[in-house]
Amino acid sequence: MELIKQLREMTGAGMVDCQKALKEAGNDLEKAVDILRKSGIAKAAKRTDREASEGVIKVGVSDAKNEAYMIELNSETDFVARNEKFQAFADQILALVKTNKPATLEALLALSMEKGTVQENIDNLSGTTGEKMGLKRFATVSGASVAAYSHLGGRMGVLVALDAAGKEDIAMEVAMQVAAANPKYILSSEVAAEEMAHEKEIYKEQLLKEGKPAAMVDKIVEGKMNKFYSEVCLIEQEYIKDDKKKVKDILGGTNVLKFVRFAL
Repeated sequence: MELIKQLREMTGAGMVDCQKALKEAGNDLEKAVDILRKSGIAKAAKRTDREASEGVIKVGVSDAKNEAYMIELNSETDFVARNEKFQAFADQILALVKTNKPATLEALLALSMEKGTVQENIDNLSGTTGEKMGLKRFATVSGASVAAYSHLGGRMGVLVALDAAGKEDIAMEVAMQVAAANPKYILSSEVAAEEMAHEKEIYKEQLLKEGKPAAMVDKIVEGKMNKFYSEVCLIEQEYIKDDKKKVKDILGGTNVLKFVRFAL
């Protein structure tokens, strides 16, 4: 029943269809999603990369405005995450990232604070609150222009780096786009060949089952792939503030070097 519930949440398909698909797939969720998609019952699986844990995501920008930073500090409950001491501690960790520029999470956890390392301070705070805590991840981006966007009261954060100076306003617009539309890639050329082939195979089977003539299928598949790119590739997405434009239209020749999105 738990697998059926997960499959229904991922695809929006009915219970009976989910039962049949799981049986055919030998209870393999990913295979079951493909079976439902090939049958035309389900759309692409909903992205399930939201984190179940509570906590806070903190973001910041360097004084020179050419680097941006983000950390995710987790707790078990939202009550603890909203605590002033927890929030202040997260700010201290973000400041350490800004100052020390650690290369790995392990290096960040080993950095010294006023009393002990970051990890030791996490353990102490955990003991004080009675909740399990952890520093899950951090990110840094650098470019001629950067933006750090905090959304939903610290439950989501986005960093963006552009290759042209003086474009902080555009970088922030792109960051808000990433927060709302959750792209996987910047450019369509970044999509792996295996992922493209997988999507094409599913679209092809859908169309053949719908009775579309084989001669037309390839052309229709190309159109569907363009729609796929417009959903997963940042610069091909519809601009959230004007659906008559794409993100590449607001960039005006500026290139997105990198984006990072964290969500609780």
